[in-house]
Amino acid sequence: METLLFYLLGGLALIAAINVVLLRRVFYSALSLIVCLSALAGIYLLLDAPFIAAVQIIVYAGAIMVLFLFVIMLLDPFSATAHVDKRPYLVFFAVVLGTAALLLLYPLLKSYDPARAPHELLIPDARPGTVTHLAATLFRDYLLPFEVTSVLILVAIIGVVVLAKRQT
Repeated sequence: METLLFYLLGGLALIAAINVVLLRRVFYSALSLIVCLSALAGIYLLLDAPFIAAVQIIVYAGAIMVLFLFVIMLLDPFSATAHVDKRPYLVFFAVVLGTAALLLLYPLLKSYDPARAPHELLIPDARPGTVTHLAATLFRDYLLPFEVTSVLILVAIIGVVVLAKRQT
């Protein structure tokens, strides 16, 4: 029975993911992404990881998709004014600032040594799929990607605010 559910949820996730790419309307593509994320939550339930499944539904299919749909509706990609580049000279400044940021971050990233990072946390080992195991794995093994993701999300939020300000 679990194998059948896995194939059904996997097939649904695959079809929804293909629809995300193939659909022309951005709104319907976002709805397909919600279906894909929900099917993945079902697969997590089959893998006996209820916390990850709940987070998948609450955070990704819920909050993040609401933000995606908000940005889609805010930007109105179907209007003719969205296709006109009003400030082409800003591309040059974006490339210069991006290159400067990479040059400033390169020594920091090059000097990072995972062996020096503390690996012994006061979190006891727990069975996979629990909050304790997730916290131990996240903050022991994936601390740098976690922090880089938080900076990326911060940059995305600033970009949305700048775009929204420009519309008003």
